[in-house]
Amino acid sequence: MDLKNKVAIITGGGQGIGRAIALAFADAGAKVVLASRNKENLEETQRLIQAQNQEALVLPTDVRNAQSIQALVEKTVQTYDHIDTVVFNSGIAGPTAPLWEIHPEQWDEVLSTNLTGAFLLCSAALPSMLAREQGSIIFIGSGTGKHPLPGRTPYAASKIALVGLARTLAHDVGPKNIRVNVISPGPVEGERLQHVFEKQAALRKVSIDAVRSMATRDTALKRFIQADDVANVATFLASDEAQSITGEDINVSAGLVMV
Repeated sequence: MDLKNKVAIITGGGQGIGRAIALAFADAGAKVVLASRNKENLEETQRLIQAQNQEALVLPTDVRNAQSIQALVEKTVQTYDHIDTVVFNSGIAGPTAPLWEIHPEQWDEVLSTNLTGAFLLCSAALPSMLAREQGSIIFIGSGTGKHPLPGRTPYAASKIALVGLARTLAHDVGPKNIRVNVISPGPVEGERLQHVFEKQAALRKVSIDAVRSMATRDTALKRFIQADDVANVATFLASDEAQSITGEDINVSAGLVMV
């Protein structure tokens, strides 16, 4: 995919899927703006991108805070003049517990990060895209919103809500040649998934190995997903090759979700 000279903001770009997307975008020629609360992780991603002789700007950002998001967008436009692509990849796992044991503060924390953050970023970035009548917005959702995982109601609710947000926003901005899509990964191999398995094992009172086995048992390919698999789809959606794709929820789940 060719993203030469495109400017992309990637939230949650310091690790996991976000880092994989940032590296793939940079490899395709994009100027990448890395945003999250963890500056150290962002700077490590920046070093990896610079090793590819590509550009990366680090802007520590709290996606829950409108002023922080606005500063991210303003600095991006000030540096690169415009924004071509926004990838909202920020997200927290939240609690693993029955809904009736979850505190309202825990619910609010998950929704404010995983969902309201997407609203705030789109609200701030869209004026630049609307002025140029082009752009691509990509939300990183989750198969958990469609293939339930016990005890994960706040997370599942926040991720499936991104689908409704994307579909409605796609209609609103489509006349201005701006596309909005969701990528819903299944279980992506990595440190974060290991933490999920540990909590699932404790909730279900089974071994971590049993949880790992259950996670792949229901997939058609009988394996986990790699972060690069998600990054490849994101790169395609950001490219001109995807110019007729909008309002879609694309499952990258090894066949776990087939809807």
